[in-house]
Amino acid sequence: MNHKILLGVNIDHSATVRQARYRDHPSDRGGEVEPDPMDIALQAQRAGADSITIHLREDRRHVQDSDVIRTKDSIQIPLNLEMAATSEMSRFALKLLPHSIVLVPEGREEVTTEGGLNLLADESRLRHIIDAAKAEGIFVSLFIDADPEQIDAAIRFGTDAVELHTGKFGHAWGTSSYREELEVLKAGAKRAHEGGLFVNAGHGLNYTNIREARTIPWLHEMNIGHSIIARALSTGISEAVREMKVRIDGGP
Repeated sequence: MNHKILLGVNIDHSATVRQARYRDHPSDRGGEVEPDPMDIALQAQRAGADSITIHLREDRRHVQDSDVIRTKDSIQIPLNLEMAATSEMSRFALKLLPHSIVLVPEGREEVTTEGGLNLLADESRLRHIIDAAKAEGIFVSLFIDADPEQIDAAIRFGTDAVELHTGKFGHAWGTSSYREELEVLKAGAKRAHEGGLFVNAGHGLNYTNIREARTIPWLHEMNIGHSIIARALSTGISEAVREMKVRIDGGP
């Protein structure tokens, strides 16, 4: 289990900042319109990010189609597309052909994704999207809670990986229950690994709780966005990415 954990940098919140001012602007980049998520991705790549994660939501609340396309065409590291399990998003992914996709739940009332997919609710639709993506050589992950039934369903579906939702652990940090949530994640990771899946993790991870989160066994990649973009407001994106890489590797 002594292996390097990869860092996927989620750039969504750079687009959130842009859209707060320029949602109705005729252009999504150039001139006064900033920041440019593609530029943030390139800086993160130069600072050592192992992949770039980007979430194109159905309502286009932050990331726009052009952000995804331009970023995919510009970076030399894998692009990981977070997407709802819908026909529209599936068609977009099959045209884009990113390195990987993560199927996530979406709620219009959410500020950011909260909770994992319920794989038992719509097995036929999920299997269709998974099979179509894998047929095109796209690596497929499912964003789920570390629940044994959900993990077993992911194994049955033939996905490549699961991304364990670490939000409950993140929310519990500083309380007496965070260790309990960590143990749930550790058990889930072990179950997924034994089922032949890659194990990723994401949501609510930051520069403080990463010390404990990195002890989850069999982790392949951590996808982190809000904390890195927030830190970048003080240090710049390059330093924010470098610091997170050091902490994932067990540094101070």
